Amino acid sequence: MATQLLSRVQSTPISEHVGMEFKHVDLNDLDDNTFDAMRQALADHGLVFVRDQQLTPEQHIAFARRWGEIDINNYFPANGGHPEIAEVRKAENQQTNIGGGWHTDHSYDQIPAMGSILLARETPPTGGDTLFASMSAAFDSLSDGLKDTLRTMHAVHSADHIYSKDGIYSKTDQAGDLKGHDLRTRAVHPVIIRHPRTGREILYVNPAFTLHFDGWTREESLPLLNYLYQVAMREEFQCRVKWAPGSIAIWDNRSTWHHAMNDYHGHRRLMHRITISGEPLS
Repeated sequence: MATQLLSRVQSTPISEHVGMEFKHVDLNDLDDNTFDAMRQALADHGLVFVRDQQLTPEQHIAFARRWGEIDINNYFPANGGHPEIAEVRKAENQQTNIGGGWHTDHSYDQIPAMGSILLARETPPTGGDTLFASMSAAFDSLSDGLKDTLRTMHAVHSADHIYSKDGIYSKTDQAGDLKGHDLRTRAVHPVIIRHPRTGREILYVNPAFTLHFDGWTREESLPLLNYLYQVAMREEFQCRVKWAPGSIAIWDNRSTWHHAMNDYHGHRRLMHRITISGEPLS
């Protein structure tokens, strides 16, 4: 895709299948035409990335509200005085990070979040990148026979094994920062969904929160799930975002996975995340 120009604003693809970076943008003074271009880029590319922004928490919240209603996160610590903003943080002495594996946020909700708006506040001198992957491209790569089969299937999603009192994080040095241990989640979604704006088909399972196919046991489900995960993790479907303070990413949870790299031990990383409400999947 050729570089687009809206006044001084430039938008350039980050990779072939996922990601669009906007340059010469001030999110505190964003005209409607540029915002509409960002919204379309998010639908088409799954990720919009902007650097060098100076946003107060109030401005971050105001920008998020242009995208939709805000979901309050049930698990992450909130930024003081701003419940809309969840803190995704790792201290210098912590070994475990948040989001350190391929996943899509909130697939365990009955109506999963549309997306997230993540603002970098403190970043390590090196490392701490985030990988994104296109689930539309992953689906397109499958055989016609497998596509037809998957269109008939549903999958069960939950976060209980991650965030509960005996979940994965309870055994790590992130345990003291997280909440929501008593919540119980279970949602059943189509394995293949259509993007509500583009109509494009999307593979909607992920390694973190998908438990099994509906009506199948986990043992029966894992061979096919693992095959789908291997396809979705192919490098050609990915892009890598390198953060600096003031960088902001808006991603579509329905059409992308993401993976926060945990390669900056001994350094602090602090991100502010706002989650945008979605709509029923179909």
